[in-house]
Amino acid sequence: MPSRHLHLAANPSDDVADALAALRAEVGLPPMFPAVARAEADEVAADEAETGGGHQDRRDLDLVTIDPPGAMDLDQAVHVASSGRGYIVRYAIADVAAFVRPGGALDAEAHRRGTTVYGPDARTPLHPPVLSEGAASLLPEQDRPAVLWTIGLDAAGEITSTSVARALVRSRARLTYGEAQSSLDAGTAPESLALLADVGRLRQERERDRGGVSLDVPEQVIVPRADGGYGLELRRNLPVEGWNAQISLLTGIAAAAMMKDAGVGLLRTLPPADDRDVARLHRTATALGIDWPDDETYAALLARLESRRPTHAAFLHEATSLFRGAGYLALGGHETVAASGSGGVTGTGVPPVGTRHAAIAAEYAHVTAPLRRLADRHATEVCLALAAGREVPAWVRSALPGLPSTMASAGSRASAFERGCLDIVEAALLAGREGESFDGVVVDVREGAGDAVGRQDAVRGEVMLRDPAVKARVDGVGLTLGERVRVTLTEVSVLDRRVRFALA
Repeated sequence: MPSRHLHLAANPSDDVADALAALRAEVGLPPMFPAVARAEADEVAADEAETGGGHQDRRDLDLVTIDPPGAMDLDQAVHVASSGRGYIVRYAIADVAAFVRPGGALDAEAHRRGTTVYGPDARTPLHPPVLSEGAASLLPEQDRPAVLWTIGLDAAGEITSTSVARALVRSRARLTYGEAQSSLDAGTAPESLALLADVGRLRQERERDRGGVSLDVPEQVIVPRADGGYGLELRRNLPVEGWNAQISLLTGIAAAAMMKDAGVGLLRTLPPADDRDVARLHRTATALGIDWPDDETYAALLARLESRRPTHAAFLHEATSLFRGAGYLALGGHETVAASGSGGVTGTGVPPVGTRHAAIAAEYAHVTAPLRRLADRHATEVCLALAAGREVPAWVRSALPGLPSTMASAGSRASAFERGCLDIVEAALLAGREGESFDGVVVDVREGAGDAVGRQDAVRGEVMLRDPAVKARVDGVGLTLGERVRVTLTEVSVLDRRVRFALA
């Protein structure tokens, strides 16, 4: 599921810092790595000879990484070439399995964490920084063990061939999205980067043909104001971010096809959007002044929105609700097991859920972010074994049945932290403005006795403000779904993560 990217541009105030610390403790984010795991990470990080063994030498490839400014946990490096009749995409992924011993202290801690969790002020990593930001990261001008995907595409961007093998690589540059976009706009980008843009556009077209949806969710930057409060700025997403994301999606689709054909592996799944979420999103569009005709699908609407526009950005953030229910489906191993992001596990034997990812409109797998997601390391090992005609390693097969539940628990923890961070940030944005009135639209009303159009007596609901784009609880008599209202801010508490409005 897409995340709401929140970032504090400066050190947080004491109340925001205290609220974030309390939230981390509440949701159970681990504060530090056990000493035995840190010691194991230090040991394997220093053993360069071991990590380079058994890898093809592909340091001839002019690979580059493209990430946000300051990123150090670099999972992917890319190179795109012309094949004469299409394209060859080479995608190097950090070979985390070269550093993490199955059953060791690092492996156990990774299973406990499940995923890297990002907060507005700091992150809680899946692996110790000596690996995730050092020895295992695809940093520039460093020889690194990697898993190299080579994917052939025809002129329309459809997959024609797939191979994957371990390789020793050397990234030529660490580009930011801004640097990559600037070189493309100026016409000075190297051929590989220009071809990446071509492939990215083609894959976006194929995604639309499939009925898939990509959310262009912008980062929200929380900036301090001169009066001691906070303001909200949006970092506009650049086209190259979408094109680069399509390379990751392409690789995940290719990996899923391999694993589904073989009947063993780990798929990422998502059911179709719930009609209630789509209806709620229609009301949010009304609140933000976005025209959404009843006969237009949400996929068509999302395709025409621009993240640089504040109201569109706010809507895109709310549209993440359409991605509820994402989970993992383990195939093979000792049994077939599925789990959703809510932590529920269903059955064994015949797959109990669909194998497709509704937003991508295809089978899909997570294999491109092993520094940040536990599942990717295991799914990658399945693909390496299948490509080489070998048996899937026993440690992978034995882990597969438990991974959906492990990842569901980690995802629930990360989602709870994300929701709490949003509450804290929204409270910080509104702190000191009690008594002010705002325009908004009622986007949700708690179920209860009422008439056919949803009118309630003395109930609570949720209101989406137009400016600032905050969604919070509102109390009043006669709340009606979709109604434009004027509300007064009655209560704000950063420490309690609470914002309350009442009908004005």
